[in-house]
Amino acid sequence: MENISPRQHQILALSRQLGSVAVDDLAQRFDVTPQTIRKDLNELCDLKLLSRTHGGAMLTSGVENLAYEARRLMAATEKVVIGRQAASLIPNNCSLFINIGTTTEEVARALVHHEGLLVITNNIHVATILMSRPKIEVIVAGGVLRRSDGGIVGEAAADFITQFKVDHAVIGASALDDDGAMLDFDYREVRVAKAIMQNARNVMLVADATKFTRTAPVRIGHLSDVDVFVTDQSPPEPVITYCRDNGVRLEIADGATVNEHAMDAAE
Repeated sequence: MENISPRQHQILALSRQLGSVAVDDLAQRFDVTPQTIRKDLNELCDLKLLSRTHGGAMLTSGVENLAYEARRLMAATEKVVIGRQAASLIPNNCSLFINIGTTTEEVARALVHHEGLLVITNNIHVATILMSRPKIEVIVAGGVLRRSDGGIVGEAAADFITQFKVDHAVIGASALDDDGAMLDFDYREVRVAKAIMQNARNVMLVADATKFTRTAPVRIGHLSDVDVFVTDQSPPEPVITYCRDNGVRLEIADGATVNEHAMDAAE
């Protein structure tokens, strides 16, 4: 990226840390005019490094994920609602995988009052959320601990997962393409995610609407591999079509399913 300025490098770094940046904040930080910042953002967007938002820009594509804290704060309210909706679909007295992700962590928080659960996870935060619950047994996968977000990844974690066959799996994704591809950034994480999907009887994808506008380089799988997709907004029409054609139960996080009305609208 030698063709971008030092200030633009700093703007990109802030975007990775915060998830999004605002024109006025950047103008004050760099002591330049808002017009100068808009020019910087437009040039970064032309290079497909950022995407413009109202009053600023956000990092929506590339080969590097946002910092964990930025991901946790982005669409935080929506993730809570998604977590509650997803948890309502998981019965007591069952076994499940919970994968890495800030949205899957909200599912774990919403499961704390469930009973008789056996939870296998490669997410340290999920284990921490559930470990004090006397009626939930937690098994943590072994493997390489990714310090950036508490995820356990790699070959050892994937092999560990294959020891189990569970009732439900809760997985996340960093991006969802219009062609139905579920994408992520770390191939080590993706290998574990694939093992989780292959060893669960029912697979639930949880992802907020920002994932419809992001891209990532590594393929987890396809929507056709999923049984239930819980999100907070009606997806783009091609995604609705893929769900309908592949028998994926599509739920909006306020509790309303779109199987009957949004999917009909896509026909």
